Amino acid sequence: MPRFSVIVPAYEVQAYLSECLDSVLAQSYPDLELIVVDDCSPDACGAIIDEYAVRDARVRPVHLAENQGLGRARNAGMAEASGDYLVFLDSDDTLTPDALRSIADRIKETGEPDVLVYDYARTYWDGRTVRNQLTGPLTEQGAAPFRLEDRPGLFRVLMVAWNKACRRDFVERHGFAFPPGYYEDTPWTFPVLMAAESIATLDRVCVHYRQRRQGNILGTSSDKHFDLFEQYDRVFAYLDGHPEMARWRPELFRRMIDHYATVFTKRGRLPRGSHGEFLRRARAHYRRHHVPGTRMRRRNVLVRFGLHRTFRALRLASAVRRRTLKTAVKLARAVRFGALRVHYRIQLRLPVRSDRAVFASGAGRGHGGDPGALEEAFRTHAPHIRTAWIAHPEHQHAVPPGPRRLRPGTAAYWTALARSKYLVTDADLGPGLRKRHEQVLVQTGQGTPLAHMGLDLLERPAAARDTDFAQLLRGVDQWDVVLSGNRHSTLTCGRVLPGRYTTLEYGAPRNDVFQRATSADVTRLRESLGIPQDAVAILYAPAHRDYLRTQHPQLDLERIVRRLGPRFVILARTRGDHRPEGPRVIDVRDHPSVQSLCLASDVLLTDYSSIMFDYANLDRPIVVHTGDWAAFRASRGTYFDVRVLPPGAVARSEDELIDIFATGHWRGSRSAQLRAAFRERFCPYDDGRAAERVVRHLVLGETDGQPAFVPFAERHPVPSACARSPLATVEQPSGSLPVTEKR
Repeated sequence: MPRFSVIVPAYEVQAYLSECLDSVLAQSYPDLELIVVDDCSPDACGAIIDEYAVRDARVRPVHLAENQGLGRARNAGMAEASGDYLVFLDSDDTLTPDALRSIADRIKETGEPDVLVYDYARTYWDGRTVRNQLTGPLTEQGAAPFRLEDRPGLFRVLMVAWNKACRRDFVERHGFAFPPGYYEDTPWTFPVLMAAESIATLDRVCVHYRQRRQGNILGTSSDKHFDLFEQYDRVFAYLDGHPEMARWRPELFRRMIDHYATVFTKRGRLPRGSHGEFLRRARAHYRRHHVPGTRMRRRNVLVRFGLHRTFRALRLASAVRRRTLKTAVKLARAVRFGALRVHYRIQLRLPVRSDRAVFASGAGRGHGGDPGALEEAFRTHAPHIRTAWIAHPEHQHAVPPGPRRLRPGTAAYWTALARSKYLVTDADLGPGLRKRHEQVLVQTGQGTPLAHMGLDLLERPAAARDTDFAQLLRGVDQWDVVLSGNRHSTLTCGRVLPGRYTTLEYGAPRNDVFQRATSADVTRLRESLGIPQDAVAILYAPAHRDYLRTQHPQLDLERIVRRLGPRFVILARTRGDHRPEGPRVIDVRDHPSVQSLCLASDVLLTDYSSIMFDYANLDRPIVVHTGDWAAFRASRGTYFDVRVLPPGAVARSEDELIDIFATGHWRGSRSAQLRAAFRERFCPYDDGRAAERVVRHLVLGETDGQPAFVPFAERHPVPSACARSPLATVEQPSGSLPVTEKR
């Protein structure tokens, strides 16, 4: 008897069926049977199902003699099921990796509940993945299992069969089955939840719900949407047969009327000319199942009184109002923009304030990076300079006390840009900036470059995308000072971002915190992130993939921590819409401070991200995963081969990565040697005083005892030998990574 019977009905989905079946058969939890029901599909679904049955004994094909619809096809699959739990999956959807293992673990943890409800995410044709917004009722906090009266909010979760695992003997004991027609999930979901004596939840995305451009039932205009009335009649008939469940009648009545209003107001769902009839039937159902005293939403009054013409008039009025408001907003924005430009031009004619400095990081993000470290250094070593920080409203809370807070686009913002002597940023302050001769614009950059940047992207269209290189160079022409952490960065920046600026090769100010942090600071950071006391924290920080439109994770983090055991946790700083999940995977992608994450971790796992150059200052292990090195280098280009000059152990596959951690190579003596050489090459000035040196040079005019800096007062052709990074001549280190050290 398998643990799970996964039931997949198939009808006219030949383009998606293989992906669906593969997602089930590739699950890391293999104790399953896959029952695929061919609902007399006219396309190749039947042949595809038979092919899978030949290849994998877990696949059980069921061919129906005539088309019976989704509900009865599921019933046919249930009749063949022998697993402990029934899992339904639509044939154009997919299970996420390790979904069944997570479901099995949660079922065992909660004592074999009758029903387990899990989460889903919508996937779109353009690559977007959007998680269900109503995740509150799925929280795993509190007692489990429970009954519906303990968490009635489950009624608000999407009414479908494929986000639940139901114990088969519970379903058979109550005789639950799917009815014919559209909205067949409705008379299944409500009775199942009400009858279950034990329910548990899993706060994890287990299903990817495909949003098809065309062919989706809910997006098709059809008279079959009138089936909804019969489905709710079945729900209330079930209540009539079970008087002990009468307390759910008001909630079901509210859900019914809200469902009717949704179908009625959804454009394109009901055929033209049928809205009046739909509303009349909805009004009749309102009267038939009405529960006195039930509070209703405002729009549901339309259903109560059958106000079809009133609804059409209100919708027309609403459209006119939206259009008028949109026009008024555009006009107001244009007037405001013009007024601000006039204000900026006036401010440009006023004297520059030598005691003012403006800072920005990431085009308006919170306080951090090199500009953040320099802002603190200005207040410490040049207290006569008043500082201000540019941040969007959602990042204002991340700005510490001290600097004045500026919102981009405000009058105060343009005043500061026009009259502050020092402008410090790691990005672009925008095309509207007109830097004055008396001002000093400091470009800090965003770290040591591994991937190509600047003019080198001219030959990399996938990475350059819509970059306006002429505008880029106009911005470079406004730079007065560029900060550099090492000679490699100095030579590279001078060639790919040529300009009349001076390069201060003083180190990376943002890394000063690594030298100042204490063990108490590290302990506090680990506690704030929820890292267990004796755990090994792996900070996973991958680079952006220019050759991918959507940033899917390159590694299965849940599988990695499961293979490594309970001692390891992963701090996942992933990219794109994907949110990492797992019992020992901590999502830190929204954490405001990368340096804090570095301090809290024990080892860095990265691929081609420049974070490796910062992390090397900590003298903690670094592991590099290069599984897609060829694709990354072809699309973006790199200044040296990180496999030849690595900061630590190199893994070329996920299994090799797991082996490096499991055997201890990640912290071995060879890894320490590689890290020391890497740090000597790229971190020569990171002694905790980089920001201080910059401030003393710029503001106080002190240059004695400073590290050498490279001026670019006049641009000259760069010899070919210097155009390349000096790292190109270093040979690849040889030898294995023996386990000779203890952590």
